[in-house]
Amino acid sequence: MAPVIGVGRWVLHLPGCTSLKAKRRIVRGLRDRLQVRFRVSAAETDFQDKWQKAEICVALVASDPSVAQALLARLDQHVGSDPRALVVERETTLY
Repeated sequence: MAPVIGVGRWVLHLPGCTSLKAKRRIVRGLRDRLQVRFRVSAAETDFQDKWQKAEICVALVASDPSVAQALLARLDQHVGSDPRALVVERETTLY
């Protein structure tokens, strides 16, 4: 069976941020936790100049589509549970 690539994307609203420095602290913390806890590649991919908006994307490789989908669901739950960030938009894709 061929490997499966999973991609997750979340657009976040960060209502408590009043500066880019505050935003970076939240986004960097969330991104680092996703990388360490779930062993995925993660990056801030858009809205770098907006104080209260961010986009985080992750990529992963799995041996089975159901494994990739389950991991993306766990990632989505983790991102949605951060009290400092509200998920405005979410998208997951398997290749």
